[in-house]
Amino acid sequence: MAWALLCIAGVLEIAFAFGMKWSEGFTRLMPGLFTVATGVSSVFLLSLALRTLPVGTGYAVWTGIGAAGTAILGMAVLGESAAPARILCILVIFAGVIGLKMAAGNGG
Repeated sequence: MAWALLCIAGVLEIAFAFGMKWSEGFTRLMPGLFTVATGVSSVFLLSLALRTLPVGTGYAVWTGIGAAGTAILGMAVLGESAAPARILCILVIFAGVIGLKMAAGNGG
């Protein structure tokens, strides 16, 4: 259950990053409220997952999902660079996330 909560928290972290972009520095009300809601929800779910998971593993996986997912959606939705080196770095982040999950065993 902790891993599922952590993955949902990571997806909410991606939504939080996009909300910040769309809120234009919190100058737009609805995107700003979306940003606050997804940010608080993401951190709350992370805190629940950390009841079971080691903090280093949980935080690294959470930030990895958020960073890689935001970069991928930035390429797909916002037309950001999809240079091969950038894609390779994202794959390395995913490899790290998978490695941390495998190294953690069944913890959660």
